[in-house]
Amino acid sequence: MTETAFRRSPARDEQPALALRNVSVTFRVGGAAVAATRDVSLAVYPGEILAVVGESGSGKSVSAKSVLGLLPRTADRVGAIDVGGEDVTGFDEARLRQMRGRDVALVFQEPMTALNPVFTIGRQITEMLRLHTDLSRSAVRARAVELLRLVGLPDPEVRVRYYPHQLSGGQRQRAMIAMAISCDPQVLIADEPTTALDVTVQAEILDLLRDLRHRLTSAIVLITHDMGVVADVADRVVVMKDGRVVEEAPVEELFADPHHPYTRRLLAAVPHLGSRADPGRILDVAGPAAQEPPDPSGPEDEGGSDRTLALSGVVVDFPGGLGRPAFRAVDGVDLQIGRGEVLGLVGESGSGKSTLGRVAVGLQPATAGSVVVAGQDITRATRRALRPLRRRVGMVFQDPASSLNPRYTIAESIGEPLRLHRVAGSRKAVDDRVDELLESVELPASWRNRFPHELSGGQRQRVAIARALALDPELLVADEPTSALDVSVQATVLDLVLGLQERLGFSCLFISHDLAVVELLADRIAVMNKGKLVEQGAREQVLRAPRDPYTRRLLAAAPVPDPVEQRRRRAERGHAG
Repeated sequence: MTETAFRRSPARDEQPALALRNVSVTFRVGGAAVAATRDVSLAVYPGEILAVVGESGSGKSVSAKSVLGLLPRTADRVGAIDVGGEDVTGFDEARLRQMRGRDVALVFQEPMTALNPVFTIGRQITEMLRLHTDLSRSAVRARAVELLRLVGLPDPEVRVRYYPHQLSGGQRQRAMIAMAISCDPQVLIADEPTTALDVTVQAEILDLLRDLRHRLTSAIVLITHDMGVVADVADRVVVMKDGRVVEEAPVEELFADPHHPYTRRLLAAVPHLGSRADPGRILDVAGPAAQEPPDPSGPEDEGGSDRTLALSGVVVDFPGGLGRPAFRAVDGVDLQIGRGEVLGLVGESGSGKSTLGRVAVGLQPATAGSVVVAGQDITRATRRALRPLRRRVGMVFQDPASSLNPRYTIAESIGEPLRLHRVAGSRKAVDDRVDELLESVELPASWRNRFPHELSGGQRQRVAIARALALDPELLVADEPTSALDVSVQATVLDLVLGLQERLGFSCLFISHDLAVVELLADRIAVMNKGKLVEQGAREQVLRAPRDPYTRRLLAAAPVPDPVEQRRRRAERGHAG
């Protein structure tokens, strides 16, 4: 098998719902043409789920956007794209608008930037229905609530009136999926649809995608970096690298016998429960750690001098507004992180994980309780009093597209903390430090003048990580820092974080819905459910002998990169696909 050869599935007699034939996309950057995809050919048939995998920047999302004519004006596209047997590359904007949502729908990778911040999510779903259906006003509203219930959004009758900023990252993603499936499209292109979702809701969404495939005979193109998700739902897999398709095969065949060296590297880098890295080396996955786990109760010094973070009885209430009662996001949480310790915080979207992370760095005041960070009580601190603390903490936000200034180059974003706190000296020193940080997250220093919109989602997340580490913080709060990364880059970034943590000794509150990633990184694990801390302890104890039923449900729902095992687990859940 040559380096560029790949297998294709046997030819079918039926017409594909969507087919790309030798599609190439180039971008005009600074007067030069940069190829994003090269001669991409793939097909997905009615009732089939096709997974497209590859590194961030490999051309997966560009291929998806080219189908709906959503590429920027700087892009040039050649090749043919057939939807239901009709080539759509010649469609004008009016015909493309008719096709979008009705024939082909797209779930975007970053819901915060895809949803309109000034409209409620109900308004945005009903707009799609009004454009493409003849339903009455009352029927449209009822359908919007039904769709939100279908994708597992709690209290859909209430949250249909919420704005995007009032939802957690996972809840926004569910709203995006509800909007995409509102008109029962022939083809659903899902670009990382489960990236921001916890494992229990992820399992529900994957079951939903399988149900749509059977109920509507919809063709689904699933763009993802999560090989556990691929193993769970895909019928066939297309692997992309550097803008080309390098391998294509049925899912079980690809996992059992990957031909291309790149595919083999992807599968080797997939973390899964039961694996534990050697100290400081995520890429060399070994068995469970042999060393004795830390005390489940965490740091015990009476004075708290060895605690980087100490939360006691923390409560966070958000005002309801418009006559609604206040919403309690965090309810009486006690949590400590010792110096040099990594604590993994897991739980469903909306459980209060991200809110607690913002409390830890002073971005969200606590309604009650006490918050002590690096020995400083910030419970009632003013913004001015918090300023010295900013130098000692770093935060990686869940959504890099909304946390990076779109008007700043990535070098300016990474260098901003250095300039604000005047820690790097001269401008050259700042530039040198920025280049060092870029290279540490595997982005070339030559990209320093690019803007966030010129990067893929995973590349933007790496910029956000570099910015958070710029000041060598004592406490790093990482809110889903690897959620947008493909598995190979995820492994490298986790290895980087562990290496930096060992060298610099900072503490880390690592918030994630990926239990396998938490297992690789954390010393202790805390589990949140509906604002409460339901379980915490040493990594091995929580993952191997969980006490709380909710923790057991999380572990049972975590996907594994094995199609045969996933099929067996689905059968046990009563969702054989």
